[in-house]
Amino acid sequence: MAIYRILQNHNRCIGCFACIVHCKTNKGLAPGPRLCNIIPKEIKIENGRITQRFVFMTCFHCKDPECMKACPTGAIQKRSKDGIVFIDQDLCIGCKECITACPWNIPQFDPETGKVVKCDYCKDRIDQGLLPACVSKCTTHALKWEIIRKKTKKTATQ
Repeated sequence: MAIYRILQNHNRCIGCFACIVHCKTNKGLAPGPRLCNIIPKEIKIENGRITQRFVFMTCFHCKDPECMKACPTGAIQKRSKDGIVFIDQDLCIGCKECITACPWNIPQFDPETGKVVKCDYCKDRIDQGLLPACVSKCTTHALKWEIIRKKTKKTATQ
């Protein structure tokens, strides 16, 4: 089994929002909801220069997702092969229970569809061997896609 994560090099991120633009373009989303976000953090002076840090924020694809537990229709699901948490749009009724349940405020309501959306690591692209849109289009290469291989426990017969 493999699980994934997106790492950010804070020293490289310039807060250009290219990751957000390409994510939204890939998913065909309207201006409102964001599947990932750039959060501006502290501004400081380093070596006589003003600098600002930006934090890339997206779904953590939790081991035991609160959003999934809160969904009354089972629209939020987790792939067993890699742990990617996604929303089956055909099952989503837009009740927003998952938004309330997520401690990170990750799921977003899309007023155009009346349903909730969230990052699914561009699972369609991952399945094709491609990178998530946000990682592939990061202009400063601040985002890195990491595949973590989980070791399976050996049984007594192995």
